[in-house]
Amino acid sequence: MLLAGGKTCIPPLTPFFAVFFSNTIPEYVSDRKITTDEEEARRIAEMGKPVLGENSKLEVIIEESYEFKSTVDKLIKKTNLALVVGTNSWRDQFMEAITVSADEEEDESGEERLPSCFDYVMHFLTVFWKVLFACVPPTDYLNGWACFIISIAIIGMLTAVIGDLASHFGCTIGLKDSVTAVVFVALGTSVPDTFASKVSAVQDTYADASIGNVTGSNAVNVFLGIGLAWSVAAIYWHMKGKPFVVEAGSLAFSVTLFTIFAFLAISVLLYRRRAHIGGELGGPRGHRLATSAFLFGLWFLYILFSSLEAYCHIEGF
Repeated sequence: MLLAGGKTCIPPLTPFFAVFFSNTIPEYVSDRKITTDEEEARRIAEMGKPVLGENSKLEVIIEESYEFKSTVDKLIKKTNLALVVGTNSWRDQFMEAITVSADEEEDESGEERLPSCFDYVMHFLTVFWKVLFACVPPTDYLNGWACFIISIAIIGMLTAVIGDLASHFGCTIGLKDSVTAVVFVALGTSVPDTFASKVSAVQDTYADASIGNVTGSNAVNVFLGIGLAWSVAAIYWHMKGKPFVVEAGSLAFSVTLFTIFAFLAISVLLYRRRAHIGGELGGPRGHRLATSAFLFGLWFLYILFSSLEAYCHIEGF
């Protein structure tokens, strides 16, 4: 609309043209100073915009909720993401090592459970090992390779110490080396596998990782542990000009007995895949207790028969 003096005035517009002018005018005058007439035109265009209700503007403020953050942290711990979440500093590792924490499970009310007396006892019994393994580099260093290499080295040293302590203990109380090996050495070196299998069974949807850890550990012990150690010994004595001979003992009887019990254990696992149980691990309470008692009984019978054969109470092979 033209006014006297050649000035232009923009009357109240329809919603479409009001939005058009309000969106285009700032871009057109962004590189120069806005005149009074243009400012008046913008104000009139703003007045012509459609408004739903009395409030035409909304301000949103986002704040962190510590309660929601703790809930998310609990969910992450209870899912498979807990397997890939690592630590990024030694401080976090040492704080976790010296802190008494309860079991990850919550009570019926959904609140986090406080540490019990048993949790405190277990913490003080294992605090030395927690602090020792807190010295391992965090998983963020060198893409996890530093943590892996140092962990393997520490486990190897602890295994050697446990083997020597078990041998001296058996010599002190008068046990034969074969009995000491199948009882104390095997138990001491298999405890880490036991806890690893427990964690895998709890966190994984299937029991493949838990049972695979047990079978893989035995495969490493037999093929890599015995094979590598005996190869090094054979090379060493060959360089000394002497033959490397290991006298036959009760190994044939122990291996045969273990093979029989292993077939029984595999048969139980296959039976537990039936629909009324539902899986290799877990299931109804009665089946869990029966399976645990059966497997523990196999371990006890293996130690009993191996010990009786070592002391010539029963005839071996």
